[in-house]
Amino acid sequence: MARLLDVTDFGVLPDRPGTDAAPAVRAALRAARADAGPVTLRFPPGDYHLWPDAAHRRELYVSNTTGDDPRHRDKSIGLLVEAAADLVISGEGARLVLHGLQTTFAVIDSRRIRVEGLEFDHAVPTVVDATVVDAGVEAGRAYRLLRVPAATLFSVEGTSVRWHGETLGSGALAWSGLDALEYTQIHDPAAGRTWRGPNPLFERVHAIRRVGERDLRIDYEHAEEPADRGLVYAMRQTTRDHPGGLVLDSSDVTLSRVRFRYLHGFGVVGQNSRDVTVEECEFMTPPGTGRHSAGFADFLQFSGCSGLVSVRDCLFDGPHDDPINVHGCYLRVTAQPDDRTLALEYPHAETAGFPQFSPGDQVEVVDRATLQVIATTTVVSVRQPSGRDHDLPLRTMAVTVEDALPSGLAGRAAVENATRTPAVRIVGNVFRNVPTRGVLVTTRRPIEIAGNRFERTGMAGVYVSCDAAEWWESGPVRDLTIRDNDFIEPGGPAIFLDPRNAVREQPVHSGVTVQANHFVLDDVPALDARSTSGIHFHDNTIVHLGKQTRDVVLHSCPEADIDAGTVH
Repeated sequence: MARLLDVTDFGVLPDRPGTDAAPAVRAALRAARADAGPVTLRFPPGDYHLWPDAAHRRELYVSNTTGDDPRHRDKSIGLLVEAAADLVISGEGARLVLHGLQTTFAVIDSRRIRVEGLEFDHAVPTVVDATVVDAGVEAGRAYRLLRVPAATLFSVEGTSVRWHGETLGSGALAWSGLDALEYTQIHDPAAGRTWRGPNPLFERVHAIRRVGERDLRIDYEHAEEPADRGLVYAMRQTTRDHPGGLVLDSSDVTLSRVRFRYLHGFGVVGQNSRDVTVEECEFMTPPGTGRHSAGFADFLQFSGCSGLVSVRDCLFDGPHDDPINVHGCYLRVTAQPDDRTLALEYPHAETAGFPQFSPGDQVEVVDRATLQVIATTTVVSVRQPSGRDHDLPLRTMAVTVEDALPSGLAGRAAVENATRTPAVRIVGNVFRNVPTRGVLVTTRRPIEIAGNRFERTGMAGVYVSCDAAEWWESGPVRDLTIRDNDFIEPGGPAIFLDPRNAVREQPVHSGVTVQANHFVLDDVPALDARSTSGIHFHDNTIVHLGKQTRDVVLHSCPEADIDAGTVH
């Protein structure tokens, strides 16, 4: 029987906004980790405020964030589970409110961990959601009246607005930036659509003044009446300095009924972990707050994982990038000291510093132009970064393998760890208010995407890549089933099989079945595929709302079995 610990026994009570709960939470987690048997750590209902001053700090290198940038080596973590086993963290009705720039939770070097019922939010989100509540022309000048959520902090500086975070214990602001910041996406609540686009709010400004606590009036140097009343401009900076959450070097980790109201920096990243489940979770801002952006970038990212990645019965609403992305990592071959040794590097600026291989792992060497396999072999030894320090180079590594390799690999080849590739189940989820794609997935093991609803994604609903030139996200798909999903008015092909091979003589992906889905389309295909063999497209229903295009578009796709299904 599991031992029960209560976080309030360690010196903190809920609903004390002036009290930093971080020291008590740290003490409670230490006690839970010290217990040899199964432990449940309970958060009673209420709000718990976590400030970065007393938070755990760890040097960590995380996929798709800031790479090896030394300014962002150390991560502040609100709830840290480290080197633990058989632990349940339970908090139905409990809300953890993070202040400053922090990772909500991290599970590191742990096994059989379950987090259930908690709600995570940030006191001051790092995305500004500005709604145009009124617009028009007065005295020969156009104007807009903007309303921001109560959680958004700002000051007017002449004809600019400074958005900013809270003042920390050091006296410094957690963050700040002017006007449109570095990135904007636009949300139309009435149409249920979100897209990336230009930001006109701060162009040709004549004057800005504050109107009450939450409103800003902007007058312009022109008389062109704005046509964007009701739209929400979601503005942010672009540095992914923290993962929103992290499951690192761990196994059998479950997130159940967790509500993520906001994730700063990036999403929840599963990295080099095995058997990760996300079930009945909600990624969405609190209703009635005027907030629409629940994430700074992706919601869920799985990099170099194994076992089974399972995401079921979740709601994904309001990210700034893709809700789910499952991939491996290609490393570029830079040199070949001998026929069994390769020098490798992380080419992308946002990914570096963590290990890729262990002795005994199977690796594939691929041609970057064709994405075809040149050689398959087994790792004997490797010199690589640890992911926890900067004692070794963070962008480069050397791997020695069992078998002799062909010569001439430097520059033209990339290497993937074929062992660290998961099976994937994405079932029963809802995706909405997404500016990009719903699901990105590239893994060679079985993939099931079933019973989901994709509502007006800005791009494809399901996107399958494989890329050794830009994002370097590997690898080939061998067994993918997409069935019983609803694709409602996607902004791009509902399903897009798009390996980034420059030379298309041979297929990259294979074994794709698209069956019994319901498509509602306007001028986009249900399936757009290239360099994929053995596609089966059967028993699907397609409804055309406006301009009709081809239902299935194929490029270099041999052995395709296509039945367009029922078309209305």
